[in-house]
Amino acid sequence: MRTDDFDYELPERCIAQAPAPVRDACKMLAMDRKSGAIEDRIFRDIYDYLEPGDVLVANNTRVMPARLLGAKRGTGGAAEVFLLRERFDVEPKTGSSAVWEVLVRPGKRLKPGSGAVVDFCDKGGQVALSAEVIGWGADEGKGERLVRLTTPLGSLDDALHAVGHTPLPPYIKGYAGDEEMYQTVYSHNEKSAAAPTAGLHFTPELIERLREKGVEWHTVELEVGLDTFRVVDEEDPEKHTIHTEFYTVSQSVVDACDAAHARGNRVIAVGTTSVRSLESAYDRKEGRLRARDHEATSLYILPGYEFGVVDALITNFHVPRSTLMMLVSAFSTRENIMAAYQHAIEGDYRMLSFGDAMFIH
Repeated sequence: MRTDDFDYELPERCIAQAPAPVRDACKMLAMDRKSGAIEDRIFRDIYDYLEPGDVLVANNTRVMPARLLGAKRGTGGAAEVFLLRERFDVEPKTGSSAVWEVLVRPGKRLKPGSGAVVDFCDKGGQVALSAEVIGWGADEGKGERLVRLTTPLGSLDDALHAVGHTPLPPYIKGYAGDEEMYQTVYSHNEKSAAAPTAGLHFTPELIERLREKGVEWHTVELEVGLDTFRVVDEEDPEKHTIHTEFYTVSQSVVDACDAAHARGNRVIAVGTTSVRSLESAYDRKEGRLRARDHEATSLYILPGYEFGVVDALITNFHVPRSTLMMLVSAFSTRENIMAAYQHAIEGDYRMLSFGDAMFIH
């Protein structure tokens, strides 16, 4: 197995630069995971593929306003700070200050030890948030810094919403539409740096129709990090070190999945982050799913992996040479996935985060 096995030519024209005007009216490529047989449908047709008693499990995290655009104090030079994760272990959080691990730009002018501070202004031109660079982050090789965020406002949450922007993937250029379209309609916990994009296709009306049919809807929580967009550089994918993310699977989700399997129904993951949550929570020694509360996972799913929980998968089309290409290939076969992707490209499907959907069943 080589990383090149999960590469494909992705035409620029296929990378969706904006969401579908109607969430559930996008295309959906439905593929039988064993035979590779393909059907071209639209997303709301997912209704036809689900049976009463099936369980849908989605990731309910919401994307933080993590992209901060400001000016370096003293020089006025433009600077950008991108929030990655909060670091409670460095110093206690207060109502007006906290330490975060971040990426910065320009890196040369925002080094630890330089006393660099970046100020961020609200729409009225008043400084609502400041970031002082105080050290290196956990991955200095990627340029991560530690910053102390402080605000004169009532809370840091107020400040972030006053100055922050919803970050979009690097391959989406110049999108100026409604940032809420990069959030799922059921999201409510602002903990992610990127959206669990398979869920973008659901509407409240579609979820309600599925519930009326007898399909159960449950949610897990996985804090999606920027490394989800990272391609694998190593020739041997098994030498790649996958990123760590934090996830929660409640006892109610465990009970719902167990009951579904007991009665012969399926557990359908909405997105790869839901797959990682459920499979990480599966105790292989005991052969059962267990509840987890904000635990770390570095689960790396490659072809040959045996799935313990997930029976079907709703997903988007993924970046070449990524761990997500490897995950979906493990869920079916590399040959089936590559054939499906070629079919999608020839059929003018829209790819990646704002793109169309794939249902592997």
